[in-house]
Formats: sequence, C-alpha cells, structure tokens
Amino acid sequence: MKRERGFFLALGFFVAPLMATEPVVLNGRAMGTTWTVKFFQPSPPLNPASLHPRISEKLEQLEQQFSTYRPTSELSRFNAAKRTDWITVSPEIARVAAAAQALSWRTEGAFDVTVAPLVQLWGFGTQRRASPPPAQEITAARALVDWRRLEARQSPPALRKTQPDLSADFSSIAKGFAVDELAEQLLALGVAEGWVQIGGDIKTVGTRGWRTGIASPGASGSEPAATAQTLELVGRALSTSGDTNNFFQYEGRRYGHIIDPRTGEPARGELAAVSAVDTTCATSSAWATTLFVLGAEQGFTFAVRERIAALFIVRTAEGFSLKPTPQWSQVSLSGGR
Repeated sequence: MKRERGFFLALGFFVAPLMATEPVVLNGRAMGTTWTVKFFQPSPPLNPASLHPRISEKLEQLEQQFSTYRPTSELSRFNAAKRTDWITVSPEIARVAAAAQALSWRTEGAFDVTVAPLVQLWGFGTQRRASPPPAQEITAARALVDWRRLEARQSPPALRKTQPDLSADFSSIAKGFAVDELAEQLLALGVAEGWVQIGGDIKTVGTRGWRTGIASPGASGSEPAATAQTLELVGRALSTSGDTNNFFQYEGRRYGHIIDPRTGEPARGELAAVSAVDTTCATSSAWATTLFVLGAEQGFTFAVRERIAALFIVRTAEGFSLKPTPQWSQVSLSGGR
C-alpha cells in the first residue's frame, strides 16, 4: 500500500494563490521526493534563510523516524525486532500508528500498514523486480500481513506486535502526516496564509484560497499537462494516489506499486488515480490510497457512504473519465468549505 513518490509532480500539479501579492517560496528534497512551502509574510516577517533549515531539520527528523529505506530509522529498528512485548517509540510514530489502526478498522483491512512484506516482495521497496513473484512467495508474505496484530498506545508511546515477524510501512500516511507537521510549524511561527506540499500531498493554511489543478495522468512529463480538474483549497488537505509512474509491465499486464493487502497483489482495475480532500493531510493521504485499493466501483461506493470528497480518474477506451463524489463537487465549487 505504498504511496507513489512525487505523484503531484508527475501529474503536473500547479498552484496559484488567489491574492495580489506574491508568497515566499521555499523548496527542497526529503522523504524520497520534493517539498515546497509557500507563505505570505506575517508581521513581523520571517527570515526565509533561517526558516529553510528549520523545515529541513523537521523533515529529517520525521524521515529518521518513518523511513523504510534507512536501516537505522526508528521504524526499521521496530520492524527488525522479533518481539511481542511493547517497544517504546516516538510520540509521532505512536500517533500515526493509532490513526492507521483506526482507518484499518473503518475500511475492514483495505488500509493496512503491515503490508510491508508484500511491498518488498513485489519490488516496490528497497529492491526492484521486473516480473511477478511466485504464487507460493505471495502466500508466505500474506501470512505476515494483518493489521489486527499491530497494537499502538500513546501514553507512554509504544507499539507491540502480537506476531514477532510483523513489519510496518507507514508510507501511505507518513508524508501526509509530515505535511500536517509543517503546516503546524508555519502556524506556530505566525503564518496566517500558507501552502505545504510533499510529493503527492498538500495542505493549505488560512482562509484564502489556493487554486490547484489536477492534470491528466496520461499527460507526458516532458510536455505541458492538460488539466483534468481544478479546485480551490481553503484550509484543507489534498492527496492523490495512482499508478502512473511507479509500476512494471510483464507479459502485457501492468503491475502498480499500490498493493491490495487483501489479495497480496497490486491493486487491479481501471483506476488511474484517486484524489481525496480532508481536514488533515494524514487522513486525505490514507483515503487516497484506500480508495485506489478498493477500485473504481467499490471505492466510489465507500467514498459516498463515508462522505469523502474524492475524485476518481478512470481509464476508458477513449482515454480518461472523471468520477467525483458529491462531496468533491462541493469542495471544488465552494473552495473547501
């Protein structure tokens, strides 16, 4: 259930503040993708030269906590511990794990952060592959995946496995959580109007709108992208999941990086991408992944029932069609209210 890196860049997302003055723009790289922070100066104004390293330092802290690529990260060390007692973790990991478990209950396991063994097996982790794994290896990896075997507590912060060889991958929620953390950092510094983006996750701060365009996933990265949908974000978060870039093809079939934990295989179907809007980026990020796993029909039904603002981009014989939920239409028309 790993989220695609840099998906907004791949889809050609753009943003323009609905204000006459220009914002301060800071950017860099972290968590395997790019980040951008835009804000209008508070009074007294902030020094961008000193703010940039503070943002980088915060992202480095979060990466050292959540990375599945760094063997010394907090999460990697938790995954390597073959124990069933409580293991002390940072408050950030405990919070994200608790939120993930709540979403797993709500989605009946379509969202499952213990999917890590399957992500690795299919070549979307630290190792790559060009063909599907043998069926017996998929079965063996599936036996190690079960969100109900991971427990989280926040006071004192700790995680516990009821199966010692369980491992977690928070990629489908961690970048969104990092966006939320940076947004809180801006607010704490007095910023009233701002924008934070890490890869495919965005959150806006304040009461003014930021016009955001979602480009067609069929557009070439070397050419200007056609806009599939435009919406105005006001103090809300937007995330997109899709299989446009991170996939491999074998014998005519496309295998995307988003794994369905219920089948042990990459999510199948005609979906190209799903975007979701919520009050927090951690939640919108998790919803986007979950809805992609559920697919165009089941995912849409679930999103409508749960009143999720979501846009489904579906592959058809003629190209792509857009399928918004009623809540999405309200967001795009009212600017996120």
